This record gives sequence, structure tokens and C-alpha cells, in this order.
Amino acid sequence: MTSNAETKPERALGVGARLELDFHDLLTNGQAVGRHDGEVVFCFGPLPGERGIVTIDQVKPKYAVGRLLELTRSSPDRAEPFCPVFGACGGCQVQHWSYAAQLTWKQRVVRDALQRIGGFSNPIVGDTIGMPDPRAYRNKMSLVVDRAAGNTRLGFYRQRSHDVVPIDACPIVMPQLSDYIAELQHPESSTGKDALASALHIVARASSQGTAVVTFTTSRPSNAVARAAREFMDALPGSAGIINSYDPGGANAILGRHERVVAGSGEIEETIGGIRYRVPASSFFQVNPAIVDRIFAYIDERAARVERVLDLYCGVGTFSLFFARRGATVFGIEERSAAVAEARVNAELNGLTEKTTFVAGRVEQMRGNADAQTALRDCQLAFLDPPRKGSDEATLSALASARVPSIWYLSCDPATLARDLKFLTAKGYGLDTVQPFDMFPQTGHVEVLATMRRNSSSPE
Repeated sequence: MTSNAETKPERALGVGARLELDFHDLLTNGQAVGRHDGEVVFCFGPLPGERGIVTIDQVKPKYAVGRLLELTRSSPDRAEPFCPVFGACGGCQVQHWSYAAQLTWKQRVVRDALQRIGGFSNPIVGDTIGMPDPRAYRNKMSLVVDRAAGNTRLGFYRQRSHDVVPIDACPIVMPQLSDYIAELQHPESSTGKDALASALHIVARASSQGTAVVTFTTSRPSNAVARAAREFMDALPGSAGIINSYDPGGANAILGRHERVVAGSGEIEETIGGIRYRVPASSFFQVNPAIVDRIFAYIDERAARVERVLDLYCGVGTFSLFFARRGATVFGIEERSAAVAEARVNAELNGLTEKTTFVAGRVEQMRGNADAQTALRDCQLAFLDPPRKGSDEATLSALASARVPSIWYLSCDPATLARDLKFLTAKGYGLDTVQPFDMFPQTGHVEVLATMRRNSSSPE
């Protein structure tokens, strides 16, 4: 019996195939992009403009994944990685690229997302604002406690897996935190060893003023951590407190759902742009204060003097306090009640309580809050700093319906930013400026601040 069904063409690539490819682009996860007979091949290691010999390890319906065997042509922008575990550890993706090339690439990533997803034909994107020295910038590190090899080691997760890469230091985190790794990994007493043995993760956060808090995450409240707390504080210069976080919500959770301070303080203080912030160990706070300061400066130079600001996803008040110090009255909304409490403390710390109001609630439900409705109706500028998934149509529609004159949107994901800007454009807003910031040097991540202004011709 003869079938009339079309025969699918045979794939040009198969597992084990060996071929030489030109690479023309880079994904944000660090995979280079090449093509062979029209089929896309992803591969870690090469950079745009390079050529290499790869072997195919995986074949998917729409692409293949290769493993680099040899580079046959190198880019002039290739750099020598400064970390001995680069390529194994999943923390950095582009240490092998010059920093100037990283900044240019991130600008292109933002522009491409705006064109491809947002539908903007020729968006003007500023040069990425980076750091003079793109190392030792992270104020927080999350270590995995690994006992798989029979002895306890600290490390980071391997790229694209839950295997652990042991480390003795990290050149991306602040030097104080990097020095902590050896002390945490090799406690002198049996009490300290027992505490380490009970831990799943160790999270340390430091301030630019030199104080730090260290959190041991355990399955249950750990008496071993409590007994060793003072020993660790003495061994870790600048340590302000030790915390036991316990009862993780899942296998991928770094912190537990509960915590107790077992020695010292559970928070540090950070100062950015003259604003003081008290930051508990478990709170979300930007990992690169130097770039936050650059964002402050950028806004200060370009934002008109506004009297009323609506800060959505306000967190611990990072940007609310900045606008308040400029003279604005700020209404902030944040889903996490603990963060709202911290924002109020930070406002009091800076003498800005009378200029700020913070409420706990879901941003997309702000129309159900009478005070939020008033703030929405009266604000001259709405500032959004949503999580990676972006905002939502209910929130964006509320802003558009209230005819908010200016919307400033800070995003850590160019794709969701482009999607949301497209939605606002359809609601009568025009794209004004787009400025990338390198919040995470040596990685594929980029922070973007986009500003939109309501078109004067938009209908009521």
C-alpha cells in the first residue's frame, strides 16, 4: 500500500557528527550560535566571529547542541578568564570576552528584544553603562554545601545542572565574602564542623561599609549552628550576625521559610547615593550597589522634578527613598509584607517618613485599594521594578486608564520588558529612552531602564 504522506527530509545532523562551524551570535546563557546546512547549532565556548570544530551531543526538533573540540579562528575580543572554574561553574557566562565587547553585546541584546518582541522598528538604545573594574562587585553569595564526594566542600552549581563545582574563592563577589569561603569550609572546632555538616546552603551578604551577615540553611532548626555561631563570628572579619534559616520550601530553595538569629544581628546597613538602607539577610536587595548608584545618577539627570510618584514593586524602598529625597511624595506598593515593613524602617532611618507611604498588596490588584487608587490618579510618574517575569496587563492597563503622564520601567529581562512596552505603546505611550546598565558583569544578564511618555494625541 502506497502512502500519500510526505516523507520528512532526513536531518543533516546526528549525534556524534563532527563538523566545523562559524559562530555569529551569543545567547544570554553563554551558548554561541552557529548554523550547518540551515540547522541551528548551540555550543558553549566559542564567541561571535569565531570558528571551531564541534561534535554534536544532542539533536532537538529545531536545533542541535554541540561540544567544542577546537577553535580554528579566534576573535580579537577573546579574553583570558580570570576564574579557574570558569566554564564549569554556572555563575558566569562571558568571562572569556573582553569587557568592552560584553557591554556592546548587551546593548545589542536589548535592541534585538525591542525589535523582535516589542515591534519597535528602530529603537535608540544607549551605550551600556558598566563598571570601571567589573570584578568583586557582588554583595551576596549563595554557597552549596556538598557532601557527595565523602568530604564536605562548598561550591556553586555546575552550569545547567545540580552538580556542585567546589571552590576556594570567587573573584566576582566582594573580597570580604570571597575570604569567607575558606573559613566557612574549614572550621577549626568539632562544633563548627557539626554546624557545617548540618547545612544545605550558606548565604552571606556584605555591605560596602564592611559588615556582613551569614545564614546557614538547614532542614530543621539546628542546635549545631547555634552552638557554633560565636565561633564563626570570630573567624569571619566584619561579621555582624549568624542566622539559622530552616524548612526550605523545595529542593531548589536556597533559604528556608523560617529563620532565627543565633548570634549578633540579622541585618546590615548599606548606603547608596547618600541613602541608608537596613537590609535583613533574607530580603531582596540589589547585588551591585555601584550600578544602583549609576542608575540613581541617570534618573537624577533626566527625570523632571515631579511632586507625586507611584512606585510599583517597591521592595524595601530602594527607589521610593531616592525619589522622596528629591522632594517627591511617594506611594509604594509591594506584595511581600516583610519588605513593606523594611521600607518603612528605611524611610524613618532617612527622615523621609512624611514623604512616603508603603502598603502591602499585589500590584495588579491596586484598583481594589482606595489609597492606591488615589495615588494612581494623582501621580505624575509611575516607576516599575517588577520581577523577571515582568508586569501584567491588569497593572499596565490601570496605568494607561489613569493617563499617568510618565512611566519609568526598570527590568532585568529585555524580553519581558519588550513585551510590556509593546502593550503600553498600544495604550497610547511613546518610547522615550532606553538605557542598559551592567548590573551583572561577566554574565548574560542586563538591567534596562526604559522611559515612556503618554502621547498628547492619545484619546481619553
